[in-house]
Amino acid sequence: MANPSSSSEHDEFLEDGIPHVSVKEYVTGFLLSVVLTAIPFWLVMAKVLPTPAITTLVILAFAMVQVVVHMVYFLHMNPKSEGGWNLFALIFTAVLLVIVLAGTLWVMHNMNTHMMPGAHDMHRMQDAVQSLP
Repeated sequence: MANPSSSSEHDEFLEDGIPHVSVKEYVTGFLLSVVLTAIPFWLVMAKVLPTPAITTLVILAFAMVQVVVHMVYFLHMNPKSEGGWNLFALIFTAVLLVIVLAGTLWVMHNMNTHMMPGAHDMHRMQDAVQSLP
């Protein structure tokens, strides 16, 4: 006769070792994803925060939270699953996320600095053109 505790443990996982999840968990993940997308959109469109730098930092924070939500609710990753290997994957993902977000901000800042003429540069160019004979 089967041990009741072993059957309840077996019910939590499918034959492949994939955790059994309910529709409620998927709906929760979807709703969290929608909210975590809508709030930054609203922050930008309504210009709620005083400076673009603060808005950027808040959007990056929402992006990091959303990645974690996707990993937990859709990829079913937690520190206990698969003998702790998912925890290493989570840490690796967090490091990559920081690198990608910091690199994106760095590239965008450098492109804005080096490619777009500033107001000061435009005035110098207009003065130079006006001083030509």
